[in-house]
Amino acid sequence: MHLDETKVEKVVLAEPRGFCAGVERAVEAVRNALKAYGRPLYVRHQIVHNRFVLEALEAEGAIFVESLDRIPNGQRVIFSAHGVAPSEWDRARERGLRVIDATCPLVTKVHLEVERYAEEDKTIILVGHAGHEEVNGTLGVAPGKVVLVGTLEEARTVQIPDPSRVSVVTQTTLSVDDTHEIMQALKRRFPEMATPKTDDICYATQNRQNAVKELVGVSDAILVVGSKQSSNANRLVEVARMRGARAYLVDSLGDVTAPMLDGVRSLGLTASASSPEWLVEQIINAFAERGAKVELVSVARERVHFALPLAD
Repeated sequence: MHLDETKVEKVVLAEPRGFCAGVERAVEAVRNALKAYGRPLYVRHQIVHNRFVLEALEAEGAIFVESLDRIPNGQRVIFSAHGVAPSEWDRARERGLRVIDATCPLVTKVHLEVERYAEEDKTIILVGHAGHEEVNGTLGVAPGKVVLVGTLEEARTVQIPDPSRVSVVTQTTLSVDDTHEIMQALKRRFPEMATPKTDDICYATQNRQNAVKELVGVSDAILVVGSKQSSNANRLVEVARMRGARAYLVDSLGDVTAPMLDGVRSLGLTASASSPEWLVEQIINAFAERGAKVELVSVARERVHFALPLAD
């Protein structure tokens, strides 16, 4: 599109936005392993859900595979930030693979909760989206004992063998608001349901959703920089739209179209936890060069850092 035709006078930038500590850790783990061990370096599943990050790592030598069967015996492999089921660890050991575990520590926390509830002989309700890589891994922690609930309707109808022995965990990248409704419905049906001591939805997901809520009141439209397969990116768009905002998911500046900017003078801008900052800066610069002012809406300052995973 021709940005010269737009009437955007102001870009309102959300803070926090972009990479979270778990994503930074996973990407850095791949780059450090490439420097330390060289090629080939295999990564099971996309290390994070962003094609620009993946393309950059592939150019540096990372090989992304969806199955451990595609990795020659004895090679080094990194498990992605989304985590894997214990059966994948067993398969890796059988193949003599040398594993670097880049699972986000907040996903590991959920896995440990599932293990504990399973040992207590509880049925575990997992609130999450079917087919998502993180959900697949969590389901595999206690096969046969985890029941997936993805919607409010499912929460109202799910059947549990013993309602007095039930617990709940959640996918880390859900919408805080949607999950609250589902959790309330489950608590009404299962008053004795055990819950984790702390919320499973990660701090970064919560912070980015809170920042988007602030953008709604000061923007004519909102751009969320992120990939379609990114759960937390899609949730940001949903959070904005649920509050009546015009919100669009874009991979980069190249995806911004004229209809998105029609009648827009104040443009909100944020990025998913798996989107690099340079994609945001590209959009900011495009509008700033045409006279738009840039303002910041901040709801939190993030100082979380996770140590790099150790090599096997």
